[in-house]
Order: sequence, then C-alpha cells, then structure tokens
Amino acid sequence: MIRRATVEDASRIAEILVFTKRMNYRKIFRNDKVSFGEIQVYPIAKEYIDNPGKLEGVFVYDDAFVKGVLHISGDRIEELYVDTFFENCGIGGELMRFAIEKNCRYLWVLEKNVDARRFYERYGFVDTGKKQFQEGTTEYIVELKRECSPEKFCG
Repeated sequence: MIRRATVEDASRIAEILVFTKRMNYRKIFRNDKVSFGEIQVYPIAKEYIDNPGKLEGVFVYDDAFVKGVLHISGDRIEELYVDTFFENCGIGGELMRFAIEKNCRYLWVLEKNVDARRFYERYGFVDTGKKQFQEGTTEYIVELKRECSPEKFCG
C-alpha cells in the first residue's frame, strides 16, 4: 500500500535513499568520498526526525515494511527510489501510477542514468530538451515531461 510517510519511517527512508543512490550513482559520479563519506543514513534520518515538515509530499510503499519512496511537489516527481533488494517487483510501477494519479507531469533525471530514463519513458515521460548541471557536479540532469499516448497509462 502507498501511504504518506511519517517520522517513524525516517530511518527506512534514509536507508533506501542512501543505498539506492550508492548502487545507481557511484558508477556515474565515481566519487567514493561522497558515496561512502558524505552520504550517510543517520544524518538523513535525523533530518527527517528533527524536521517532520521535510516529509511533506513524501509517500512510501509499505508492504509489511517500507520498500519504496516517492517524493512529489506539485506536478513534479522529486524522487522515486525502490530498495535495491525489491527492484523488479512492481513497486516502482505502483509508485509511478500513484504519482500520475496525483497529476505529476515533470521530473529531472541524471542524463547518464539510462535505466531510470527507460523506466520513466515506459510511463509516457519524454525528454523536453532542457538540461542543466546536477548541483555541485559536472554531470547533467535532463527534464522529462509526461506525454500521454493510447498505449501508455494515462490515469
């Protein structure tokens, strides 16, 4: 089930964010100092606990325990992560359908994150041609916009 995140979810959300980013971004950024030094579970969890307002727009896929995280803001998907142990189980698709039902139409994704881009394209998102540097890096992020077509889920 997908539900609003609570402070009690903070450590699990932080685990998913840290480990999924390490698995997916290390090969792109190649910066172990950031991957294993700066990005840590405890500070992220503590930030949510100390500032519950940061959970505004954050939803979790909870199937006995939290397996995925979705952060939306207005009509934009800010983050969508599934615990790497549960990838390819339909959780990402459930979170995407939920986001689409909430009228999310935009997102930014790392240009080199080919797997994520393919995933979003399956749900009707296309490259808008806009791109910019990911803050503090030399890697680009690209904007994707949802374009419906008959064969796509157009909730």
